[in-house]
Amino acid sequence: MNMITSHQVLSQGLFAADNNEMTRFEQWNENVSNVLGWAYGHSLGWVLIFALMGGGIYFTVVTKAMQITMFGHMFTTIFGSRRDARDGISSFQAFAIGLADRVGTGNIAGVALAIVGGGPGAIFWMWVVALIGMATGFIESTLGQIFKIKNVDGTYRGGPAFYIERGLGSRLWGAIFAVLLIFAYGVAFQMIQANTMAQVLGESFGIKSWVSAVILLLLTVPFFLGGIRPVARTAEFIAPVMAVAYLVLTIIVIAVYYQQVPVIFGWIFAYAFGVKTAAAGTIGGILVALEQGVKRGLFSNEAGMGSVPNAAATATVTHPVKQGLVQSMGVFVDTIVVCTCTAFIILLSGIYNPTIDPKNIPDSDNGAALTTSSIATIGDWAQPMLVIIILVFGYSTILGNYAYAEGNVKYLLGVKNKGIGLAILVGGAVFLGAILSLKAVWAVADWATGLMAVVNLVAITILGKWALGALADYKEQLKTKAPEDIYFCSTDNPYLPGKLDTEVWNLATVQADVRADAQAQNRPHDNAPLLERLIDSE
Repeated sequence: MNMITSHQVLSQGLFAADNNEMTRFEQWNENVSNVLGWAYGHSLGWVLIFALMGGGIYFTVVTKAMQITMFGHMFTTIFGSRRDARDGISSFQAFAIGLADRVGTGNIAGVALAIVGGGPGAIFWMWVVALIGMATGFIESTLGQIFKIKNVDGTYRGGPAFYIERGLGSRLWGAIFAVLLIFAYGVAFQMIQANTMAQVLGESFGIKSWVSAVILLLLTVPFFLGGIRPVARTAEFIAPVMAVAYLVLTIIVIAVYYQQVPVIFGWIFAYAFGVKTAAAGTIGGILVALEQGVKRGLFSNEAGMGSVPNAAATATVTHPVKQGLVQSMGVFVDTIVVCTCTAFIILLSGIYNPTIDPKNIPDSDNGAALTTSSIATIGDWAQPMLVIIILVFGYSTILGNYAYAEGNVKYLLGVKNKGIGLAILVGGAVFLGAILSLKAVWAVADWATGLMAVVNLVAITILGKWALGALADYKEQLKTKAPEDIYFCSTDNPYLPGKLDTEVWNLATVQADVRADAQAQNRPHDNAPLLERLIDSE
């Protein structure tokens, strides 16, 4: 059983062009991609699946299933998150950056291929992975906040590279993680998204690839040069809007085929447990559905991969747990909402049927094309709308990827680095990705992200006690205070496992933040809700 990896999804997927004749360069790309893909699928790929699943279960246990017990509170945190920002990046903007990166073309192409490869039961296991992954996402994003540092412009930077160095005392492994992420998210994945968008523009509107490359440069480079603030403002708007638009499309499909909804749910649960299967008997059917669903869920929501904490750390919040909760909800939105939308569009349309041999299903090897042809069954108007959503998903992912890479460049070169070199590098990757087919680069990117995830999982398992301490502190304050009145102070905090070396959460900084917030809200400082030890210390 081979893995559905990012380069396979996108090389098989989005409106792939015919290759009747391959140049020597294309043949080389194909050969290298096949070798690396096979090696990944039979080694690191499976190690990563078990590590991510095991980590999710472990963090679910030690957090006492926070993704369930605090699920309702997550919504309160998200909708109130814009008040904390002051002059920095708001919690909601950081959430949008993470959502922009998570929700991409893979949510459309990848889910379709997972259904074809694993049957409707893959969706059930995708849901399971998302639910346990919410705990992992909480831990790593909370750690990103705890160990973040402040930039000269008042914004923040952080992520695995930072908490590996500051929490584990290893600059070397922090640098290794940063290099892997910069290559994967700053170069390879930018080329993938640009290539996908260029193919969509070509197939849908007849636009030449070099024209698409120029358009993408004009749309992205100004944001790259502007730094994290314009990226945050843009992501804050387009990522949620496109997710909602996709949800609306799905609701229309459900309304049209509402009589089939019970049948679809029956398929999902029956095929998940091998009650109905077309592959290798009951056990074989369960394993196929489990494999495809787990992989799609893990590589879509990125929980534990070490990417999203880079966005989480940029947020200006009064308590690290607030951003952990917000980013945990991001896992839910990506997989439970967006990926499920794709699944329902395909399963309800009638184009796909689990009782039919996939070889006899149109576009069964082309995930995005299968999704777009499925949406077209409700009307010709729907397909162009989905194409636009795909394009915006790809564009928002490019912005989210850049935000991650920029934070790690600053880790390596210092927070004063303006990122001009990175902007040029990423701009070049976007341009080349739009005009070239580089499957070998995509295959290497799978290895880079896989190694990233392994390093990150080891780190958050060791450092998880800090996130758990912050969670205990937050819950204790929540008993008597409204969320907006909760502040985190690391100085003499009894819930933390030790002394935290930080200028962000120390006593003096928190006192200054409380005064600033009290003044901004036009209320007397002496009435501002504070931790008792902060009041006593003044």
